[in-house]
Amino acid sequence: MADIFDVVADTTRRDILAVLLRQEDSTGECSVSEIVAELGLSQPTVSKHLKVLREAGLAGVREEGQHRYYHLVREPLETIEDWLIPFTSADAAADAATLAAAGGTMLNEEQLGFATALGKIAADAALRVQAAVAPIRRKASDVD
Repeated sequence: MADIFDVVADTTRRDILAVLLRQEDSTGECSVSEIVAELGLSQPTVSKHLKVLREAGLAGVREEGQHRYYHLVREPLETIEDWLIPFTSADAAADAATLAAAGGTMLNEEQLGFATALGKIAADAALRVQAAVAPIRRKASDVD
């Protein structure tokens, strides 16, 4: 499997991921032809990039006859998030130092670690709720 960073380094694949993300709130999935129309790329180009995204676990597919419907899979993106956290935590530490200098309280390492872990758990829970609610929204919109 390709390195996740190599996969998302490609602009076209990031554009496809953005299309799949936008579809998450409406239908939850997107056909190749919809991606082609939205991005103005050729079908072979989109299919090639979707294959890479599938192999990296970033896109899932549902087959219906000759049609394929793709959806975003967020879990592999946690690798990137985990890599980024120390960089963003450095900003948080600088903000905390500024707050402490102004008479506020600064979190110690244990508290900062707990807060970071709690934030990740909350974000993961929010994503799981969105994923669980998406099919219900689709069914509700089909009834309307």
